[in-house]
Amino acid sequence: MRLTVLGKSPSWQDAGGACSGYLIEEDGTAILVDCGNGVFAKLREHVDYVDVDAVVISHLHADHFLDLIPYAYALTYAPRQQPVPVDRWPGTDCPACPALHVPPGAKGLFRRVVGAWGNEDLIENAFELREYDPSSEIEIGPIRITFQPVPHFTETFAMSISSTNGSGRVVYGADCSPTEALADFARDADLMLVEATLPRPERTGMRGHLTPEEAGGHAKGAGAKHLLLVHISDELDANWARDEAAEAFGGPVEVATEGAVFEV
Repeated sequence: MRLTVLGKSPSWQDAGGACSGYLIEEDGTAILVDCGNGVFAKLREHVDYVDVDAVVISHLHADHFLDLIPYAYALTYAPRQQPVPVDRWPGTDCPACPALHVPPGAKGLFRRVVGAWGNEDLIENAFELREYDPSSEIEIGPIRITFQPVPHFTETFAMSISSTNGSGRVVYGADCSPTEALADFARDADLMLVEATLPRPERTGMRGHLTPEEAGGHAKGAGAKHLLLVHISDELDANWARDEAAEAFGGPVEVATEGAVFEV
């Protein structure tokens, strides 16, 4: 199973970067995990968007779903998707329509966002939209995904992504505040993606994110084999973040960069 980092920025994009988005590939199946702002263009550098089998969204914050809008426009209006010949495209009776697995309530939220300019069913018409049951599992080709609620500012789900062929297991923590639930869910993961948004913990109000040190502590608690820090700004020093996480984890740590590939 191969994971490619398409975007690793926090809720604002790095210079030339993208927010959360990860491409998972296994035996000809391609899955996009989260689709934040800037991700669609990064996706096209690695795979043809009509060949993506499914998109899975962890939670309904814009930096994790916003590029579903340009993706939906492409699936709706691109020359290759039309029923009649256009330029060099022959026309098709079977335009691409990837599955879109989203948290409960997503359909209504998407309608409110896109409906602001009068096209409220854009996303649900472009994709095969399915609101998942977080207690269930999803199988897409040889890839199995299960979910775990994690504490954040809105309902959010970490994901365990494994190959039914037995090649490995990735756990994506999505966005969260400190929680034993993530470490338990990620037990013995081959690769653990943990957000490292903060240079220090929030000082007031509800917590919603982690520091690199806290990310390392979660990976240690899980007994993960490898830690990848994600959701982290280019305004933080990558070496500092890695050292903070490594001291807490005691295992191999990398700070995500766009285009980085991991074989699991």
